[in-house]
Amino acid sequence: MAYKDLRDFVRVLEQRSLIRRIQVEVDPELEITEITDRISKEGGPALLFEKVKGSPYPLLINAFGSMERICLALEVGSLEEIARRILDIIEPEIPTNLIEKIKQLPKLKRLANFIPKKVKTGPVKEVIEKDRPSLSSFPILKCWPLDGGRFITLPLVFTKNPVTGTQNCGMYRMHVYDDRTTGMHWHIHKHGSRHYQDSGRRHERLPVAVALGADPAVIYSATAPLPDEFDEMLFAGFLRGEPVEMVSCETVDLVVPAHAEIILEGYVDPGESRVEGPFGDHTGYYSLSEPYPVFHITCITRRKNPLYPTTIVGKPPMEDCYLGKATERIFLPLLRKQLPEVVDMNLPLEGIFHNMVFISIDKRYPGHARKVMHSIWGTGQMMFTKMIVVVDAHVNVQNTSEVLWRLGNNVDWKRDVEVVEGPLDALDHASPLPKYGAKIGIDATKKWPTEGHTREWPEDIVMIEEIRNLVTSRWKAYGF
Repeated sequence: MAYKDLRDFVRVLEQRSLIRRIQVEVDPELEITEITDRISKEGGPALLFEKVKGSPYPLLINAFGSMERICLALEVGSLEEIARRILDIIEPEIPTNLIEKIKQLPKLKRLANFIPKKVKTGPVKEVIEKDRPSLSSFPILKCWPLDGGRFITLPLVFTKNPVTGTQNCGMYRMHVYDDRTTGMHWHIHKHGSRHYQDSGRRHERLPVAVALGADPAVIYSATAPLPDEFDEMLFAGFLRGEPVEMVSCETVDLVVPAHAEIILEGYVDPGESRVEGPFGDHTGYYSLSEPYPVFHITCITRRKNPLYPTTIVGKPPMEDCYLGKATERIFLPLLRKQLPEVVDMNLPLEGIFHNMVFISIDKRYPGHARKVMHSIWGTGQMMFTKMIVVVDAHVNVQNTSEVLWRLGNNVDWKRDVEVVEGPLDALDHASPLPKYGAKIGIDATKKWPTEGHTREWPEDIVMIEEIRNLVTSRWKAYGF
């Protein structure tokens, strides 16, 4: 049964002893970050800070900071369950007659069951602040010492395509300038930025709504790399098995999750910008100050006693790494639909989502690894990948040590490396130009004579199965 809201998830975490309540007063400036960073690096629990200095509201952090909690959040025993459900939807058998067509109807009906449901009101409407709404009461963090101020770090930002009217929900940090204005960190490649640009071309103000705190599937969906014009709330409904209940905003023409904790309503004016940052980012470095659009708050609706959700990012592993791992496993079937030769994929934590990808393939022809590299660079947000390492099908890409071993042994640096130029993530600080630079592909597969390797290729050292089984059966007899 789907979680109704974030509190529902917290109750389950408590039942399973996966959350720790901190009852002493803590400071939202740096202190909470230091506590959470230590807990994250230790693989520790979710944290609920009940007394945050300067705020009457509790703060939830690290809720998704382990694979166990990610699976619990999405109500699965394994993320592969979601991958199989996606395949079941996108890969129906082709009906050949009337009877087969009728058999497909339940599957089509299931899709309709996930469409967001509009409701008249919800818990997020318990308090409505239209007269001088203010952020001052919320426990918003200053995360790292050189941050430019306090940042809202787990916002679900809703905008609407000004041409088609389709809503989008993304997660973009928000630099708090004062009680009623924030930055809106829209990278140029993101859908929210595209809506802003399209509104600017029409000389129109872009309405924006920000949800803080929703059920876990809704929060995850805001981070998912979905196609343009695909409603994240439909995807959230698919994940939770029930439609997301949505309610109209008070001052802007948008709908938002009715069971959220807090909603910030407002607008972004075309052409208006303000310096945003610095911010201690998921790269492990500070992203530098740059001009970004300004969000003006016109209304705040909330629960009477809202739970404020947040996160911190920095050197991995952190909470966001597990959200990234969820994306890796959930969307692997979609990558395989485009590239059926792909066996497995690993986005190592050290690669912070977009710096490094390990791919194993069923190699069939000369240059196959290079074909896969270029296909990946042409696939959605994977265009940002700075390093792609391709290995053979039998290599376990989830074992970083094994991949590095193949990298050292199987690669001739003149023959097997390809450097290309193209788009890079806006947070990349090493490229000479912003958002554009070099990426590397490395073919670490076994090389064939048809690829120019005429020398004999040695076999891996592997013990025969008979001896392995013998030793396994006698292991205790050896005294181990």
